[in-house]
Amino acid sequence: MIWNDAIQCSHYLSQLAVAALIEEAELTPKPGLVDQQNSGAHTDLTLEMMIRSAQALQTTFANIAYIAFQREPSQQLREEIAKIGRCGEKVMFETTGGINTHKGAIWALGLLVASAAMHKPGTPSKEIASTAGRIASYPDRYAPQQMSNGLKVQQRYGVPGARGEAQHGFPHVIHIALPTLHKARQNDIPETLARIDALISLIAHLDDTCILHRGGMEALITAKKLAKAIISVGGVSTSEGWNGLLQLDQELLTRNASPGGSADLLAAALFLDRLYQETANQSNKCVTMTM
Repeated sequence: MIWNDAIQCSHYLSQLAVAALIEEAELTPKPGLVDQQNSGAHTDLTLEMMIRSAQALQTTFANIAYIAFQREPSQQLREEIAKIGRCGEKVMFETTGGINTHKGAIWALGLLVASAAMHKPGTPSKEIASTAGRIASYPDRYAPQQMSNGLKVQQRYGVPGARGEAQHGFPHVIHIALPTLHKARQNDIPETLARIDALISLIAHLDDTCILHRGGMEALITAKKLAKAIISVGGVSTSEGWNGLLQLDQELLTRNASPGGSADLLAAALFLDRLYQETANQSNKCVTMTM
């Protein structure tokens, strides 16, 4: 897939972003998260709701890509994207009856969609993530002043959170999730298990603010420890790793904790992975950036 104008670009990237969210939601089994088996630690969520929410956000991602097409990072662009994102949050809440399904994903994927629209097709994932970080580093002067759960957790525990992850160019996506995914494929591990391994790797390394919010520091330390144990035995494709996955799931459910931040970054990784796969061999046909 290539794009020659803002409309074509926005249509393609928004479809890719929605597909990544749905693929993440449908991935099964996921510890503490909504999947095709159950709702994890989320008694107010269902898989069907997650899918409807993702589909409702396509216009949001399309609008972000459209206004970012072939532009440079700037405070003005940052604030334009933020305004669209806040409208997207309203659409999400209207779709779900007031339940937060994808607020973190709107932030992460919105920035990556904007960055991808600024670059030509075939641009490496690391470069797209880096540009997204440059966008995220500009302040949003019109942001609401109320404290979100994520910001409260960041201040209480001194962790970077979703904002820090984005501003640093999504290091857990670029250096943890994508390499894990690619290594698993090279070892002929089935795609579903490769994606679960990528999620487990994120849980093992990320200071997940969703876990911290629902379960506190003890839950985060325990989740990281169990996730690292799964990695150490070769991932979920091994019997020990699979049993470890079930143990991690049970531990998170007992603590009513959910690795929602890790799930958002997995969706981001799936977006970048598919984007590069589909455009890398066609970059020579694409319009050159004006930036």
